[in-house]
Amino acid sequence: MSLSTSHRAVARTLAAVWAVLVLAVLAVGWVITGPLESTVDPWDDSVERSIAAERTADLDVAAAIGSGIADTIIGVGLAVVVAGLAAWRLRSWRPVVYFTVLVAGYLALYVIVTHLVTRDRPPVEILDPGLIPDHSYPSGHVATSIVVYGGIALWVGAVAPRWRPWIWPLFLAPLVVAPSRLYQGAHHPTDVMASLVFATVWLVVVSRVLLPQRSGDDEGPQNSEVPRSARGLPSGS
Repeated sequence: MSLSTSHRAVARTLAAVWAVLVLAVLAVGWVITGPLESTVDPWDDSVERSIAAERTADLDVAAAIGSGIADTIIGVGLAVVVAGLAAWRLRSWRPVVYFTVLVAGYLALYVIVTHLVTRDRPPVEILDPGLIPDHSYPSGHVATSIVVYGGIALWVGAVAPRWRPWIWPLFLAPLVVAPSRLYQGAHHPTDVMASLVFATVWLVVVSRVLLPQRSGDDEGPQNSEVPRSARGLPSGS
């Protein structure tokens, strides 16, 4: 298979998965805001009211910090910095392509869904000011925490095996961001669950398709790009 043919196949695969994800997230959104609204909303609202009843000044600060690590500007900025440093270090465009597809794909999905599925924020005081009132579904912060921090962790684990023992905390970001967004009243539980699912699927697919082949654990970063496939070259050339 030629290099151009291989690239077209990868692009088709990613485009197909992305389109299916968009349709799936839209379908779920339309269902929970339509036929199942009278069933889902009471549960969602009761959970949010229970959480709001337990608010304290210290928890307010903790939730603001937990939510802040996944602000769009912070997440995108972090991905840009890591992609740039990785491209410079490895002298390859692969990390730029990887992070661009990963982040741009999720952002495009988020924008489309939030504009086509209008859902009001939970009926509690919202501690994150400036949010668009009817863009509750899905949670952009939760998706950012998965694709950005998870994407960085998987990239580092693939190209720098010796760093794997140190990158696992990055996978915990969603466990910090998700409860923070619920605590702040920014999203319903089902909004958060939708993002947990779709962002994880997107991360797994993009990583499997675009990550360089993993080297052995005894190799350092300088050797992880040795395989021709890791440099974007056909293995048979």
